[in-house]
Amino acid sequence: MAVKQTAGRDVLGEFAPEFAALNDDVLFGQVWGREDKLSLRDRSIITVVALMAQGLVDSSFQYHLITAKKNGITKTEIAEILTHAAFYAGWPKAWAAFYMAKEVWAEALGGDDAKAEHENRMIFPIGSSNDGYAMYFTGQSYLAPVSAEQVGIFNVTFEPGCRNNWHIHHADQGGGQILVCVAGRGYYQEWGKGPVLMTPGDVVNIPTGVKHWHGAAPDSWFSHLAVEVPGENSSNEWLEQVDDEQYGKVK
Repeated sequence: MAVKQTAGRDVLGEFAPEFAALNDDVLFGQVWGREDKLSLRDRSIITVVALMAQGLVDSSFQYHLITAKKNGITKTEIAEILTHAAFYAGWPKAWAAFYMAKEVWAEALGGDDAKAEHENRMIFPIGSSNDGYAMYFTGQSYLAPVSAEQVGIFNVTFEPGCRNNWHIHHADQGGGQILVCVAGRGYYQEWGKGPVLMTPGDVVNIPTGVKHWHGAAPDSWFSHLAVEVPGENSSNEWLEQVDDEQYGKVK
C-alpha cells in the first residue's frame, strides 16, 4: 500500500517547495513505500521510538502515533514499545509519550477491549456473530464475507478457546479449502496428526476427504481467511466436537 502524503506541500509548498517535495515524495513516497524491505507497521515502531528518544512529543509525534495505530499497533503493543524504549531513551520522555498515546488509543479502552485490539490487527472486518454455523462451533465465532464471486472467501474469527467441530470437505472433483491466517494465533489439526500452529501469514491447504478441525489458541483470538476451492458437487460433512481433552493437548 503506497503512502500518500501532502503535508509538506500543504504547509510549506510556497515557502519551501524543495523541502516539501522531499518530505512528500522521497521520505513518505519512496522510503515509507519500500514495503518489500520493511513493513509499514515496523516503520511506525521505529519512527515512534526515534521521535520519543529525542523528546519530540509534538504534533508530528501524534501524527506518527495515529499512523502506527492505523498500521496495526494495538494499545497493548504501544504500551510495551514505550515501556521498553523508556529504559534506553529516558523515563520522563516515556511519560510524555504515554500521555499522547493514551489519547490516540482512548477508544480501545472500552469493555470490548480484546475484540477491538484483535480487529485492529487486520485489514479485514470481524463481521457478525456466526449464528448460522454456531451448532458446529465450540465457543463464539464471527463471519465476514470477503468475496462471493469466482471463489468464496470468508474471514472467520474465533474468540480464545473457540474451535469448530471435526469435519470433512467432499467433492467429486476439485474442492477442498485453503486457510490463510490474518491475525492472532490458532491451530489446524488433521485426524491422526498433531496440531499445527497458525500465525499471521501461515497458509494451510486442506484437500478433500481429510478429517480436520481449526480454531483459536486457548489464550488468543484468531482470524483466518477461508477460501473455498471450486469443485463439483462440493459439500461439508460436520462431525463430532473437539472435546476438552483433545483441545487441551494444543497448549
